[in-house]
Amino acid sequence: MFIGEYSHSIDEKGRLAVPTKFRDDLNRGAVVTRGLDNCLFLYTFEEWEKLAKKLAELPISQAKPRAFARLMLAGAMDVELDKQGRVVLPEYLRKYASMKKKVVVAGLYNRLEIWDEAAWNKYKTNTEKDSNEIAETLGELGV
Repeated sequence: MFIGEYSHSIDEKGRLAVPTKFRDDLNRGAVVTRGLDNCLFLYTFEEWEKLAKKLAELPISQAKPRAFARLMLAGAMDVELDKQGRVVLPEYLRKYASMKKKVVVAGLYNRLEIWDEAAWNKYKTNTEKDSNEIAETLGELGV
């Protein structure tokens, strides 16, 4: 289970040191892809296979499911942790997420999200401001 929020830096070669507590799970294989809200999603290989299977089953005759599958699947890249626990984030994904040097790695149960630090801080501030409204909506969904 991935939880928590961690500040890290991307080096000049596009490498990100994965938080130590997550490395064992990601050592068996991982996939990074375009996420939502202009961040990146990092999945264990097992979690990625579950999601990819669902995406592949979406109806290709409908524009929105087709577009979402393209966003996630075409943007995906297998990544491996090196001996220092780093993954290389491809340039096209760093560009998609407008990543500079400072990033935040956020654990969200079955995936990690990787955010440009400024974008994360803005998103978090706005979400915290709207937390009561969000909680009400989730209450209506049974959460």
